[in-house]
Amino acid sequence: MATINFNNAVSIKDAAEMISVYGERLTIVLKGEPGIGKSTVLDMLKNNYRETHDFVYADCPVMDLSDIVMRIPNHDTKTLESYVSSLFRLDSPKPKIIMLDEFMKTNKLLQTLFTRLMLERTVGDVKLPAGSIVFATSNNSSDGVGDTMLAHAGNRVMILNVRKSTAPEWNVWATDNGISPIIRAWVAMNPRCLASYLDGGQDENPYIFNPSRRELSFVTPRSLAKADVIARSSDKMGSRLTQAALAGTIGMAAAESMAAFMSLEKELVSVKAIINDPDNTPIPEKPAALFLTMFNAIDTIETQDDLSAFMQFVNRVKSEEVQSVFFTMVFQSKRTVRLAKNNAQIRDWAKTNYELLI
Repeated sequence: MATINFNNAVSIKDAAEMISVYGERLTIVLKGEPGIGKSTVLDMLKNNYRETHDFVYADCPVMDLSDIVMRIPNHDTKTLESYVSSLFRLDSPKPKIIMLDEFMKTNKLLQTLFTRLMLERTVGDVKLPAGSIVFATSNNSSDGVGDTMLAHAGNRVMILNVRKSTAPEWNVWATDNGISPIIRAWVAMNPRCLASYLDGGQDENPYIFNPSRRELSFVTPRSLAKADVIARSSDKMGSRLTQAALAGTIGMAAAESMAAFMSLEKELVSVKAIINDPDNTPIPEKPAALFLTMFNAIDTIETQDDLSAFMQFVNRVKSEEVQSVFFTMVFQSKRTVRLAKNNAQIRDWAKTNYELLI
């Protein structure tokens, strides 16, 4: 299991692992800033439980009592019986993995009902199958978006603070999920775009969510992923509309910076050209162009010969920062990690520059 620093929040990956280990006995409430990927934990759990469990997503703030359980008269016994919503898939004998999304924004009546689900694995009066897991997500109280929880309920669950992904962590995810290399390269050059307002020294950071500014558009892992379609459509929409779309998705400061970054794409030498002539292909002078070249390479390299040739080019690059971004990605991306592990030049560089990869 990954080491947890108890002075800080845990990563999304850590949170998913902790739910896997503790989830049958303890309910974990994941708390963190908007847009950091808390809801993706349900998808992460599907990788390990897809065949054995049913998955339930409950969007708590928009639900009312009838979306969960209703009391229906039984005229034979003259009693009221619980009829549970089909949302919870109790017609299936499989154990459930239930995510109560935005739990702390739920009204107090439903919080009480959900609390029984969280503590007793019971919906109404109906028990969940053995082995079921229930977890919840919410925002920080300091985020100012209406998240509250009664103290006696909070004392019955594990409240786990979840941090944003770092720029390298997000870029690994983005590479494996096909996010545009322009966005990945911009994040690599601007890692403070994924800082937190809870960190020290971020009051002047123009990119991030800060409740004191009350802005609706800002950079988060979620909004960066949503910007992918904008980056890929920039030729069709033109620079003016592309920047307007980015501003409405990741905020004005990030939009201006990323739009300027996009203008470099037409000046780049293709990765195929570099692979064909790694010793003579000109090295871009602008750092932004170098970063973008590295991420284009991660998406283009297919064989050991490709990787070895591109390595000849990388070794000509003077910037250790640019080199370390390439090596971090080539070692951690699912599509290139096998090539990297079996490439002699990559192994030699990693041994010599190990401290850059830590």
